[in-house]
Amino acid sequence: MAVDQEHFVHLARPLAPTVMGFAAGSAPLTVNIQPQAVFSVIDHATRRDIRDTQSTRVIGALVGTRSEDGSEVEVRSTFAIPHTENEDQVEVDVEYQKNMLALTLKASPRETLLGWYTTSHELNSFSALIQNFFASPETGTFPHPAVHLTISTEPGAPIETKTYISAPVAVSPERAAESCLFVEVPHKLLFSDAERAALGTVTAAAESETRAAPVASDLESLAQALEAVSDLLERVSGYVGEVLDEERDGSHALGQYLMNALSLAPKVSSTQIEHDFNNHIQDVLMVSYLANTIRTQIDLAQRLATAPLAGSDKDGGDKREGAGEDGGKHYDGGRSGGGGGGAGRGGKRAGRTGAGARAGGGGQQREAREPRENGE
Repeated sequence: MAVDQEHFVHLARPLAPTVMGFAAGSAPLTVNIQPQAVFSVIDHATRRDIRDTQSTRVIGALVGTRSEDGSEVEVRSTFAIPHTENEDQVEVDVEYQKNMLALTLKASPRETLLGWYTTSHELNSFSALIQNFFASPETGTFPHPAVHLTISTEPGAPIETKTYISAPVAVSPERAAESCLFVEVPHKLLFSDAERAALGTVTAAAESETRAAPVASDLESLAQALEAVSDLLERVSGYVGEVLDEERDGSHALGQYLMNALSLAPKVSSTQIEHDFNNHIQDVLMVSYLANTIRTQIDLAQRLATAPLAGSDKDGGDKREGAGEDGGKHYDGGRSGGGGGGAGRGGKRAGRTGAGARAGGGGQQREAREPRENGE
């Protein structure tokens, strides 16, 4: 997609810098952004090759989910789109965008195309052209508005995000395709407790000289969260006190926000909160104790189940070994007795010796020998 700068600037430059904003309550659209989408955009900006693109910004597509009524969207992932931009024209690889969108939607069927992003807050004439491309019925989000996300990625500066939708402004359909009015809509970053802890660790590592930070345990994370909440409460209390003392002018929007936040908090006394907290700690300790007890019982049962098997094998082996030794001795004694009996045929003393040897093998053989010896 290439555009002549002379023709396009005449149509879009008076309109593109115009931005209209809405409050959070009256906005036609609310944008929620997941942290992985922001990290993907920053990674794309970090890995860009300025020599090939000849541009100080990069662009890509936003993919996520949209509510049933279309009033809220959630940006979950992004993918980069190669483009070339200079003072005369801008070129975007449309085929690459179509193929990547098809692969992304195949991997995540519940998601859909939401719009596009760029790493610059500047809304120039080419921004209107790209916005209309993503909002068109053939290649865009029609009939829903396309979301335009801008992220500042300057080194050493804080990361700032802004979101826009567009409205056509022209007197003819031909000019409407090449011009638009950007409307700024509210947005917020969504992240879970685990992601909050990860972001806090990344921030701590960025502020240290070694660019490293230890991972906090659950108890340390809880302590840090309580300290942050305490600091915020002190800040809000100081602001309210200054407004009541007429030391500073109050804000109706901020006052309404504080009233809405306080109305959601349960009306309980500090004594009741402390009592509930202590009971909760006791319940946690009891569950931990029961879990350790069950683990110990399972380990003990496994050892008791395997111990008799090892003992029975050992005893059986000893018994079989002892039986073999006794059998060997009995067999040898029998053979010795037989030899003694053979020698007894030649003399009386030898016969007694043979009878005595056979007596070690059995009493019946000895009784059978004695009458024969008396007869002799």
